[in-house]
Amino acid sequence: MSKASVMVYLDNNATTRTDPSVVQAMLPFFTEQFGNASSAHGFGRQVAGAMRQARSSVQALLGAAYDDEIVFTSGGTESNNAAILSALSTQEGRDEIVTTSVEHQAILALVEHLSKSGVKVHLIAVDTRGRLDLEAFRSALGPRTAIASVMWANNETGTIFPVERLAAWTRATGALFHTDAVQAVGRVPMDLKASEIDMLSLSGHKLHGPKGIGALYLRKGTKFRPLIWGGGQERRRRGGTENVPGIVGLGKAAELAAERLDEACVRVAALRDRLERSILQNGRCTVLGGPSNRLPNTTNITFDGLDGEAILHHLNRAGIAASVGSACSSGAMEPSHVLRAMQVPANSLHGAIRFSLSHETTAEEIEQVVRALPDILARLRGMSRELANPASNP
Repeated sequence: MSKASVMVYLDNNATTRTDPSVVQAMLPFFTEQFGNASSAHGFGRQVAGAMRQARSSVQALLGAAYDDEIVFTSGGTESNNAAILSALSTQEGRDEIVTTSVEHQAILALVEHLSKSGVKVHLIAVDTRGRLDLEAFRSALGPRTAIASVMWANNETGTIFPVERLAAWTRATGALFHTDAVQAVGRVPMDLKASEIDMLSLSGHKLHGPKGIGALYLRKGTKFRPLIWGGGQERRRRGGTENVPGIVGLGKAAELAAERLDEACVRVAALRDRLERSILQNGRCTVLGGPSNRLPNTTNITFDGLDGEAILHHLNRAGIAASVGSACSSGAMEPSHVLRAMQVPANSLHGAIRFSLSHETTAEEIEQVVRALPDILARLRGMSRELANPASNP
């Protein structure tokens, strides 16, 4: 971090602050309630009860029909891998995957690896607003499709995909449907029991829970082969002694997210809109993604002719944390694969900044950004003019 300490945190799609009440819920399971949930004695039974409560809380947030449809994992990446690899191994005679060109690397890196071993992968394109080509998706489904995997909401633009409709189309062909909902859980309402989604991935640290814990929703009756083999934990669907403090923390975070969901959809969206309107008044900048069908906390704005890393540097010095896109690819000099898939013009491709809010974001923090950004943009645009016309500045 540079000269100013970060005071305004607008990078919640990368990770969220663990809620203090989540930390408090976790602490006893490090020192007091430390038993193994598989043990038959009182220590174990006490811990097993806490895990059941956490499972029920995640079930309620997702709108799942049964609590045993929740399988605890280490996070979104493991859940994504488990879903896709299981589908390929359990769907006999099916060896094709349908996904999108704007998925998180937890999906894209895996399917690229699988394609080298003979699995056929259909990457469905998006338009300039980040919206999926629905006809191309439907056409790619067929008798050899093992699984279709489409993110619920894009981590860079916030664009929401019609996953319930995609799931219905996929299931009609006999294939399984999975959604990476890491960015959407706790930010949009969900009712999985009313959908045809077979599997869903989530991660605790995106909803004010701890890092290193997540879950895979697995619809009851869905064939499943574990990614991690071991003992009988998680009904033999994920081996290894359970991360009890993490599971308890995820459960508490899910409980809080359910309570705050209306706020996330209304107050946070209003703050996001206020930020957008103010930034756009600076001119030569554009909001990426659809204007309405997106996460309430996310805006991705590209600044024509400027470098996003330079903007971030100056924002950081002003005590404001934002992002150029996915935290998992930060530091890479290549433009975002999401923005390239959206065919963002070359003069804007490197100038995109993602601001992602949370229920903790205040109106005062938004005003701090609104005040700081115009000077930053003016300074950088002045430097760009000097570089472009060195002879006029001896």
